[in-house]
Amino acid sequence: MSRPGGMMTTNSRDRLALEDTVRSLTAEAVELEARVTELRRALTGIDERMRTVFDALDRFSRSGEHVGG
Repeated sequence: MSRPGGMMTTNSRDRLALEDTVRSLTAEAVELEARVTELRRALTGIDERMRTVFDALDRFSRSGEHVGG
């Protein structure tokens, strides 16, 4: 990979730069996948809470206990 005297060729430098880029992007992709999983879990929790509130409001409106009527 090196020329005599320790100097790297342009191809060698380009290959190392590409390898570094691939490693960096792979690490970033792993982090993003973990974040997506975390956000999906949070959205599931929000959806469950919204359904609970909707069900409570629906029961409330059917019971005739709302204000004004």
